[in-house]
Amino acid sequence: MAFLGTAAWRAMVCRQPLSPLCRATTRCYSSQSTHTTEKSVPYEKTLKHEDGLSGPTKPLPKSADVVVIGGGSLGCQTLYHLCKLGMTNVVLLERDRLTAGTTWHTAGLLWQLRPSDTEVELLAHTRNVVSSELEEETGLETGWIQNGGLFIASNKQRLDEYKRLMSLGKVYGIESHVLSPAETKDLYPLMNVKDLYGTLYVPKDGTMDPAGTCTTLSRAATARGASVIENCPVTGIQVKVDDLGVKRVKAVQTPHGTIRTPCVVNCAGVWATKLGEMAGVNVPLIAMHHAYVVTERIEGIQNMPNVRDHDASVYLRLQGDALSVGGYEQNPIFWDDVSDKFAFSLFDLDWDVFMQHIDGAVNRVPALEQTGIKSTVCGPESFTADHKPLMGEAPEVRGFFLGCGFNSAGMMLGGGCGKELAHWIIHGRPEKDMYGYDIRRFHHSLTNNNRWIRERSHESYAKNYSVVFPFDEPLASRNMRKDPFHQVLQEHGCVFQERHGWERPGWFNRDGAAPVLDYDYYGAYNVPKNTVYKYSGILSKEYTFDFPPHHDVIRDECLTCRNAVAVFDMSYFGKFYLSGPDAKKAADWLFTADVNKAPGSTVYTCMLNQRGGVESDLTVSRLEPSPAHLPLTPESNGDAYYLAIGGGVAQHNWSHIQSVLQDQGFRCTLIDHTEDMGMISIQGPKSRELLQEVLDSELSNEAFPFSTHRIVSAAGHQVRAMRLSFVGEMGWELHIPKESCLPVYNAVMAAGAKYGICNAGYRAIDSLSIEKGYRHWHADLRPDDTPLEAGLAFTCKLKTSIPFMGRTALEAQKAEGLRRRIVCFTVDEKVPMFGLEAIFRNGVPVGHLRRSEFGFAIDKTIGYGYIRNPDGGVVSPDFVRSGDFTLERMGVTYKATAHLKSPFDPENKRVKGIYGSPQDKARM
Repeated sequence: MAFLGTAAWRAMVCRQPLSPLCRATTRCYSSQSTHTTEKSVPYEKTLKHEDGLSGPTKPLPKSADVVVIGGGSLGCQTLYHLCKLGMTNVVLLERDRLTAGTTWHTAGLLWQLRPSDTEVELLAHTRNVVSSELEEETGLETGWIQNGGLFIASNKQRLDEYKRLMSLGKVYGIESHVLSPAETKDLYPLMNVKDLYGTLYVPKDGTMDPAGTCTTLSRAATARGASVIENCPVTGIQVKVDDLGVKRVKAVQTPHGTIRTPCVVNCAGVWATKLGEMAGVNVPLIAMHHAYVVTERIEGIQNMPNVRDHDASVYLRLQGDALSVGGYEQNPIFWDDVSDKFAFSLFDLDWDVFMQHIDGAVNRVPALEQTGIKSTVCGPESFTADHKPLMGEAPEVRGFFLGCGFNSAGMMLGGGCGKELAHWIIHGRPEKDMYGYDIRRFHHSLTNNNRWIRERSHESYAKNYSVVFPFDEPLASRNMRKDPFHQVLQEHGCVFQERHGWERPGWFNRDGAAPVLDYDYYGAYNVPKNTVYKYSGILSKEYTFDFPPHHDVIRDECLTCRNAVAVFDMSYFGKFYLSGPDAKKAADWLFTADVNKAPGSTVYTCMLNQRGGVESDLTVSRLEPSPAHLPLTPESNGDAYYLAIGGGVAQHNWSHIQSVLQDQGFRCTLIDHTEDMGMISIQGPKSRELLQEVLDSELSNEAFPFSTHRIVSAAGHQVRAMRLSFVGEMGWELHIPKESCLPVYNAVMAAGAKYGICNAGYRAIDSLSIEKGYRHWHADLRPDDTPLEAGLAFTCKLKTSIPFMGRTALEAQKAEGLRRRIVCFTVDEKVPMFGLEAIFRNGVPVGHLRRSEFGFAIDKTIGYGYIRNPDGGVVSPDFVRSGDFTLERMGVTYKATAHLKSPFDPENKRVKGIYGSPQDKARM
C-alpha cells in the first residue's frame, strides 16, 4: 500500500516496479497525450447511459436560437439559465457524455469569500442553485454537502488577507470567524496548529458533486424545453458576412447534421481553443495537468471542513471518511497535444511534480503520514493569463460567445457565470460587472500571442495561492507594448506597471533604473532564475497591507503636482478617430454628453449600455473638417471626433463602439491610432508658465479655456494640445506623433527645471484623482453603476431631447429615486485602505469601498463606495448627511466622515487656473 508519509513516498518513487496508482514519470515542460483510460475517482462520472452508443442521443434540430457546445459545468449552467430566462429553442451538444473532459474529475469545492465583490455575488448564486433551487425545482439532489471551509494562515499578512475577506463578507451576510490556533484545534482535532497564526472559518462553505449537479441541471433545462444531445462532436462553425461586412455565426456543423443558429456558446473547456479556431476566434487559454490524490479512510476526519492552506499551496477536501489532497505547484505540466479522444481518461500522476504538495499536507494533518492512497486523479484543466475565465461575445465574430477558461473554478463559479452569460446572450450585456471575465479585457494583439498566453498562464497558476496584495504586478510576458518614452523614463528610475500589455509608469524609484527582465518561470523547467533582479526586489517590498516603503516617494510626486508641476506619461491611452456620414448620429447615440459643440471643444462623457450602466468614461474632441494629416488629424469632409480612452480598457471600448455601430447600422469609420502617438500630461499650478515657453500658442484662460483643444507647435513639432486634467490641477495634455515624442518631452523637462518639475506615475494619479473626486472606470465606475448613482449626472444630456443609449433607463431611475449612491469617505487616522472595506451606517452594513488611497494634500485616507438603504428605500443626500458612518478594515472599525462633494477643491477652481486661496498660496 502507498502511504502519504513523505519519506515513504520519496522512497517509493525511487523504487521499481511501481504500482500503477503511483507510477513515477519524468516530465519537463510539457507532455504528450499519454493517458490511462480508467481510474478510481470519487464521483459517479455522468448520467447513466447504455454502452456502445455510436451516434447522437437525440435527432438534431434544423435550427436553434442558441447552441451551447460542451456539457460540463458551464455548459449545463448556461443552458439552465437560458431556459430560466424564457428561452426554449436551445440545444446543448456534447461530443461524449455530460461532464466529459474536465468537469467529471474536478474537486468541486465552493468557497464563498473572494477578494472581489462580483465573485462573492457569483459564488452566492452558485451556492443557491446547487444547495436549494435545483432540488426545489426538480426534486433531485445535486450532491451538495455543507461542511464548511477553513482558511489557514501561517503569518500575519495571510491572516490580514483573510480579515479583508471577512469584512467584505459582512456586507453580503456571509458568516465567517477568525479563530485562534486553539479554537482551530477544537474545530479540527486532527490538525497541527503549532505553526499557525490563525484561521478563517466559513461555516456555510461546502462541496459540490459534478455529476449530480450537471445531471440535475440538464433535467431542469430539458423540462423547460431545451435539448441535450450527447455523443455529437462539433466539426465546424459556419460564419457569414452581412451587408455591413460584419462576421456573424450562421450554423454549427456535426457529423450528423447541421444546426442553423445565430448564436454559439463555447463551453468546451480545454478544447475551447480548437472550437474557436473553427470560427476564426482567438481563445487565449492553455491546458495543464492538475492533480489530487484520494486517501484511504482516516479515523476522525468525518464532518471536518474543507481546508485551504495557501502558504503550503495545498487544499484538503473532505471525501466522506477520507481526504482529497491537491494544490498548485510552480512547475505544472503543460498539455500541448490536446487530444479530441480524451473524455473520461486521466493522465498518469507525475510524482516528481506532485510531491511538493505532500510536505504541507502531512504537516497540516499529521495523520496523513500513515494513511494509504486510494486513488490518484490527474486530469486536464484550462488556465488563462490572469487566472480569470473567458466570457462574453468574441470581438472577431458576432454571436460567438465564450464560457471557458475557468482555471479549475468552473464548478463553484458555474452558477453565477451561467446566469450572467445567459443574460449576456439574451440582453446584450450581463447584469453584474463582468469586465474582469470579459474576453474584451485583453488587447487583440495578445490573444493569439503564444508566448504571452503560456508565460502569463504559468505565472497565474503558480501564484494562485499567493496573498493578493494591492500593488502586485506580473513578471511574465512584460515589455510586450512600450511607448516612445519607455527608455528615458526607465533611466529616470521608473518602476513600470503592466496594463493591457503596455508598460506604463507606476512611480519613480530614487535608486536608479529597475528594468523588467525576461520571464524565468520562477526557475522551473530548468530555466535559469533571475538571481539579481532589482525590479522583482522592489515589488517584493510592496507585498504589504501597510503603507509601502516608498509611500514618501509617491507623496512627493503628488505634492509636486499640487504645488508646482509634474509630467505624466499617459501614452498607453486608447486614441481613436470616429468619422463618416453618420458620425454625428453615432456620437449622439453613443455618448451621454452633448459632444456636438463647436470644433475645438473637448467633452468628458460616458458610454452606457441599455440598462444605463456605464461601459466607459472618456473624452471626446470635436474636430474641424480637414484633409488627412495623420496621426494628428483624420481626413474628414464632415463630422469627426477624437476619442481618448483609458489604455487598460481600450479594447473593451473599441469593441463596445463597434458593436453599437453595427447594431444601429451607422455608416461610420472607427480608426485606432493608439500606437502612432504618445501622450504626456503636464499638470500643476506652474504648468501654464512652463508650457508657454514650449508651445507657440497663448495659454491664458481666455485664449485657451478649459475643455478645449487645438493643434500647436511644441519645440518645432506639431502636437494636439488639450486643456484637461485627471488630477484636479490646471494642465494640458500633449498628444504627440511618436517620432516627435522625445524632442517634445526633452523640451518640457528642460523648460520645467526652474519650476521644480518631476516625473510622476499612475500611483500618483490614483491618489490625486481620488482626492479630487474623479472616477476610475472599473473601480468606482462600472457597467453595473449608472451615471446618476456615480455622481456623473452632469455628463448626461437629459435636459435636451437628444436620444442616447441608456437614456430611457436613466429617466426611469431619476423618476424613482436612487436606491444606491456613491459617497466619499475620509478617515482621520493614518491607516491604509485599498478598497473592499465594509461601510457601516449607524452600525448596519450598507456597502463597501470600491476604491481607496491616501490623499496627501488633505493628509487623510480617502475612499469611495456605493451605499444602500437597508430598508430598500431611496438613498437621498439627507440619508447620507444624517448617518453615523464607520469603515471596517481587517476587522477593525474606524470612524469615517461622509462627503457628498470632494473635500479637495470642491468649487473646482484649480483646474480653471484659479489659485487664489490662502491654502493654495501656502502650498505654493
